[in-house]
Amino acid sequence: MKRFFKPIEKDGSTVAKKPCLSPEKSDGDRDGAEKGRNETEPSKFLTWNANSFLLRVKNDWSEFSEFISDFDPDVIAIQEVRMPAAGGKGKPKNYEELSDDTKALREEKQILTRALSNPPFGKYQVWWSLADSKYAGTALLVKKCFKPQKVYFNLDKLASKHEPDGRVILAEFETFRLLNTYSPNNGWKDEENAFQRRRKWDKRMVEFLTKASDKPIIWCGDLNVSHEEMDVSHPDFFASAKLNGYVPPNKEDCGQPGFTPSERGRFGSLMKEGRLVDAYRYLHKEPDVESGFSWSGNPIGKYRGKRMRIDYFLVSEQLKDRIVSCKMHGRGIELEGFYGSDHCPVTLELSKPSSDSEENQVS
Repeated sequence: MKRFFKPIEKDGSTVAKKPCLSPEKSDGDRDGAEKGRNETEPSKFLTWNANSFLLRVKNDWSEFSEFISDFDPDVIAIQEVRMPAAGGKGKPKNYEELSDDTKALREEKQILTRALSNPPFGKYQVWWSLADSKYAGTALLVKKCFKPQKVYFNLDKLASKHEPDGRVILAEFETFRLLNTYSPNNGWKDEENAFQRRRKWDKRMVEFLTKASDKPIIWCGDLNVSHEEMDVSHPDFFASAKLNGYVPPNKEDCGQPGFTPSERGRFGSLMKEGRLVDAYRYLHKEPDVESGFSWSGNPIGKYRGKRMRIDYFLVSEQLKDRIVSCKMHGRGIELEGFYGSDHCPVTLELSKPSSDSEENQVS
């Protein structure tokens, strides 16, 4: 299939990178010539809805940094950055750059930049896709020795434009694509910024996956849907949930956003159309009431103990035999392992591809 993406040109050297070295080596020791195809693409991934990246840096950074050091992911996908894009007051917006338009924003940018320049994050290159305000937004951190061939910020052909609210970062590697998304919440009502927005998003995702079928994909992020009953802690509670007593006219739209029959049905169809495998469920067939959920309600109030699995790694069927591990790292109803967010990190590990499988994937 003819590729439809338009590449984003990046500043800097085009010299190839050699494989990652041991953690004891400094970042400066990593530059050089690439050696060996199997060692030049990521195989360890982490996704996390940080629920405000700045707040996590201010309050929970040491614990999260220790977790990153221990797991040592090749790629870190972040959702809900909640930092505004640069530009404003007559200036064009730059959705790849953190805003420093005011003194407060400059200070916040410095806090984030400083945190990401120190170990263990200094070995990663960072891409941002941001909204106009402190809302939504995504970030992608890739070890510098695994430089993507191209990076895009939109599901459409116009790679020069960013998806509204910075919801997409797509990195293309030699044998697969990595898609990081913060999928829109369905909301409670059939309004333009709720049900209709989510329906349009799901339709566009099907179109994107169909057009991008020439190469395997790893799709991760907060997808804002719990596919099966075992993906929520209290199915009856979520199925009958209402906001201020409102009941949608279509029963397929009733219930907790992310667990309505309509969303779950579209998600199943999307996976089938895109020939995708849920990496976590591929390995974990049975419910896990202790650590089988990625989102947890506030420990105070009616959502205490109510949990959902809405953060995923979906991989193309061609990659399913390479799935070694897929884990959610939060436990219990007291948000252990959530690092201050209401979502916990989710990780994926793939085995190294054989030469034959690589050739099949890119053919």
